[in-house]
Amino acid sequence: MTVYVRDGRGHFVEVLGGDISLFGEMLPKVLAGCLIGAFVTLLLPREMVARWVGHESGFTGLLIAAFFGFLLPGGPITIYPVAGAFLVMGADAGAVVAFIVSWTLIGYTRALVWELPFFGADFVIWRIVAAIPLPIIAGLLARLAVRAGFRYSDIGK
Repeated sequence: MTVYVRDGRGHFVEVLGGDISLFGEMLPKVLAGCLIGAFVTLLLPREMVARWVGHESGFTGLLIAAFFGFLLPGGPITIYPVAGAFLVMGADAGAVVAFIVSWTLIGYTRALVWELPFFGADFVIWRIVAAIPLPIIAGLLARLAVRAGFRYSDIGK
């Protein structure tokens, strides 16, 4: 509405067309990501996920989740549904946070495709070394938040 009032009908229609086009491009990708998340729940046994990255997995569970975050390729449209699938399958919040933070900070695909060509090996190696403890710290903080009574449903209240 602001664009319509400020810039007129022509610009409003142009912006709306761009938004509809973006929505049309993103919808199949989001649906594919959700499908991948659903397949993860079917392919991995719940008992294995709960044992390796569940509530009783301890520090080792955070390390395993961080390693898989480093290892998994893909963009956020793939990673977040997989993280949600892990939650559904019995992974604890700390492991899921470690998984996401590891993918974000030390994922090898980002380093190989984007950082190495532009910044060089020295920068990438030092950045990754500096970031290695952060997924574990974030996972531990998430576990503390859950123990303190914080729930996802409390957001926005």
